[in-house]
Amino acid sequence: MSCIRFNTPAQRAQMRAAAPAMLTPEEAAAQHPAPPVTESKIRRLRLLAASGNPKIRESVASSSHTPAELFESLARDPDRGVRCCVARNEAAPCDVLRELSHDSDETVRGWVAVNFFVPDDVMRRLADDPSETVRSLVAWKASLAGTVLPA
Repeated sequence: MSCIRFNTPAQRAQMRAAAPAMLTPEEAAAQHPAPPVTESKIRRLRLLAASGNPKIRESVASSSHTPAELFESLARDPDRGVRCCVARNEAAPCDVLRELSHDSDETVRGWVAVNFFVPDDVMRRLADDPSETVRSLVAWKASLAGTVLPA
């Protein structure tokens, strides 16, 4: 006995006709707004950034609501995972991404390379990175944008 169900063409047509209309991302966001960012949330982020647990600091580094000065301190965190979370966060300030592009860990530099908001001068420098992985990520990102970085 099989678990596979085969619908007839008439059943499939009926299901298509009864399917709900798809919402645009804007319509969905309007129906489900995010809660406002309060001072209490920012205080919580500051408290969590000082946690001894690197996974908790990673969650702060991944938040789009993290204040700039916390990004600056988390970019110097001894834990590579925390620095990676800062490097890939699109809310991280450009100066923090610039600083992380000099990180000793190639994984951190790789996340900087694929961050959408990394400054152009940083991308040009990462194109000459000692790590083949970082250079290939820069080339891949440039190919997506249809640009060619000078060699």
